[in-house]
Amino acid sequence: DWIYRQLCETTTPIHTQLIPLIDAYINSILTPASKANPEATNQPITEQEILNVFQSSAGQGDGSRRHRYSITTQLLILYYILSFEENLLASTKQLALMQRKPKSYSAALMDQIPIKYLVTQAQGLQQELGGLHSALLRLLATNYPHLCLVEDWVCEEEVTGTLPLLRRMMLPSNTCRYTQSQLHQAFQKLPSSSPRLNRILEHLTLLSPGDLIPYAEALTASMALLLEPGVPRRLLQTLNKLWMGLNTVMPRRLWVMTVNALQPSGKLLRQQRYTQNDLMVDPLIVLRCDQRVYRCPPLMDIVLHMLNGYLLASKAYLQCHLKETADFDRQNQIVSNVAVPGQPDTPEVTREELKNALLAAQDSAAVQILLEICLPTSEEQPLGATTESLLRNNRGPVPGKSKQGSLLPTTRGSVEDTEPEGGLLSDLREVQCLICCLLHQMFIADPNIAKLVHFQGYPQALLPLTVAGIPSIHICLDFIPELLAQPQLEKQIFAIQLLSYLCTHYALPKSLSVARLAISVMGTLLTVLNHAKRFSFFMPTLPCLVAFCQAFPPLYDDVAALLVQVGQVCASDVATKVRDIDPFIARLQSLREKPLEAAAPCGGSSKLTLPQKTAEELGGADPDVQLCYCIEATFMDIISSTLHGL
Repeated sequence: DWIYRQLCETTTPIHTQLIPLIDAYINSILTPASKANPEATNQPITEQEILNVFQSSAGQGDGSRRHRYSITTQLLILYYILSFEENLLASTKQLALMQRKPKSYSAALMDQIPIKYLVTQAQGLQQELGGLHSALLRLLATNYPHLCLVEDWVCEEEVTGTLPLLRRMMLPSNTCRYTQSQLHQAFQKLPSSSPRLNRILEHLTLLSPGDLIPYAEALTASMALLLEPGVPRRLLQTLNKLWMGLNTVMPRRLWVMTVNALQPSGKLLRQQRYTQNDLMVDPLIVLRCDQRVYRCPPLMDIVLHMLNGYLLASKAYLQCHLKETADFDRQNQIVSNVAVPGQPDTPEVTREELKNALLAAQDSAAVQILLEICLPTSEEQPLGATTESLLRNNRGPVPGKSKQGSLLPTTRGSVEDTEPEGGLLSDLREVQCLICCLLHQMFIADPNIAKLVHFQGYPQALLPLTVAGIPSIHICLDFIPELLAQPQLEKQIFAIQLLSYLCTHYALPKSLSVARLAISVMGTLLTVLNHAKRFSFFMPTLPCLVAFCQAFPPLYDDVAALLVQVGQVCASDVATKVRDIDPFIARLQSLREKPLEAAAPCGGSSKLTLPQKTAEELGGADPDVQLCYCIEATFMDIISSTLHGL
């Protein structure tokens, strides 16, 4: 009680012995004074006593009882809570042996404490607080990694920097103050109230993040109204700016309110009010929002920020849960299985493996959902273009000229090439860029996620986007040989298609060696695949050879030999069924030996167009006939791209 009273009376500058005193107090709660008397421990501070300190904090309520306790008191109590939880987890083995399990503080209590706001305040008081700020940052990084995102620290610099400070200083003291009800009414009357709402939001941008806290509920509750048609983009961007400002002082409560506000509003769907715990257990809830958010870049930016935070929070939550229960479960297992040697170790290993498997599944599911969002819907595709036609026309990454201002270069047959004029300024493209940025961060943080996602595979139409938009995707070159060795044909096809784009974007010695391996694998599969599988494998992979030759001209001989070999196998099958009306193999040999003659003008037209015409005219239903003309068309594409490159 004396220690609690001392903490409540503390002011700056704090005494140098206060932090060691708190550490000693925590140790006395967890460790008995003597082995002879295991009950000789102090009692922890009660949850009600802690709530009394924080109930008037700037991050809670309306601030009517503000500063009843000093910021120093609140920071010291926060340090006590975080340090107590960390020491409790670290002492689980000893506590299990003593059959003692002190109760940790509830999640409901932690939700009432404005952790990020307090740490932000401590940043400006480092001289008076001694080492308290750095100690809090260490505890925060360990227990709340989602509150230590790099983007948040950068955003805080923008919010607390010189320019925002000057703008607030220029704000007249007698300026119009808008209330929460006025803000709510302006939202309800959209889109007719757009000018008034814009004035209110622009005024709020001049306030400090701490002063924005009373408006947080009104801002988040009406977010879904901005998804209606006719809402100006400026409103969405201003709201995004305000949300990012609030995120610097009250992220956890803000995320929960935002997730609940963006739920689908269909009449058949019963809306559920999610809690902080629900979102840490299942971060994918964040993506179960209104479908219109997927094509609203300012709000999608917010959703991706929350998803990244909750994926990190989920990892910390599961790790904490594992530590909290593993040692007690293991101790009970020892007591109940004394006669079974080796048995106690099994549950601990299994739990760790299960946790890792759950996190991997969680991360890969999030990536797959985000990749699916990147696909254009039927309404977004140009007239006459379907996903099937995009896949059919995608014959390999033969680069064209990139449009100025585009983040991603255009490639033949990709989604971007079929977009109408101005498509690069579309909401879809902006959302794709935001998603690619997040995936880039995830792949850097854990390369195993990239490996897992590419072993699972995703639509081939997205390969031009992912390879060009995710800089870290070049790490896929490390495991493509392993992917080629998989027994499933679809995985081998996906590996070759992915490699063709990687070779074009990353023409490195490593890419060359992997491309050689892929050509070798294709030659090997030709000798072992049956008739049906041969057609299924080579039709989508032969166009990839064009990219290999363009990225690495020394591969031309290997590719030409493979094409002739495949052509011989297919032509021999065709010859057993129908009369060979077209000297196919002779033409292939001629193309291989004299490629320049095939490209020479003949009667005003190039021979490069003849195979496509012949294939369209004959276009037989026989798979071998189709494959024969696909081989010849691939040859022509290689020659054409080589000449254009020269």
